Amino acid sequence: MTTTYDGRPGTAAPEGRITVLPVTDGDRAVGAWIVGPDTAVYRPVVDLDRLAGAVLAAVGAVVVAVAVTTAATRRRPAIGAVTMGPGGWVSVKRTGCPPLRPAGHRPWWARLLGAYRVTPE
Repeated sequence: MTTTYDGRPGTAAPEGRITVLPVTDGDRAVGAWIVGPDTAVYRPVVDLDRLAGAVLAAVGAVVVAVAVTTAATRRRPAIGAVTMGPGGWVSVKRTGCPPLRPAGHRPWWARLLGAYRVTPE
């Protein structure tokens, strides 16, 4: 069916006018031919429902990939459970001694307060 510049189907366009020929796939419009006096151009129709579905599927795939990567690379905590025992003592399981710092290293807050490490004599 030919649709002219004024929207009436089946009529020919006067000289210098544009004719629009819709292209369908069953009941779904897939594009249109825009025919002028010197040129003919095909313009596809953007299906927003399919585009939204594709974007949603891509976002879902990225979320699943990030979740799987995070679960695969997660490390165990450095220490186990910290519990309070009777009498107020603290129990730390599966831990070792902390790494020693270099002898001359002082944190920025110790320099600011003028604090020095207390060492046994």
